[in-house]
Amino acid sequence: MTDSDPLPTTPVCSARGCRAPAIWALRWNNPRLHDPERRKTWLACAEHRQSLGDFLDARGFLREVASMDQSPTLDP
Repeated sequence: MTDSDPLPTTPVCSARGCRAPAIWALRWNNPRLHDPERRKTWLACAEHRQSLGDFLDARGFLREVASMDQSPTLDP
């Protein structure tokens, strides 16, 4: 991003190369690195919700999936 590039006003999907608006919040943590109550958040569009969730779940990191408007880790 350069100084002339505007920041997105709508959160976008965390999948590599995807610029679609995010509608899901995938809350996760790595138990080897994070305290049990800590949550990190990846955002997902409808198309990437399953693949991002599968990636986190396969590693035992996925804790919950919520719609963006119901995620306590995101500011309204």
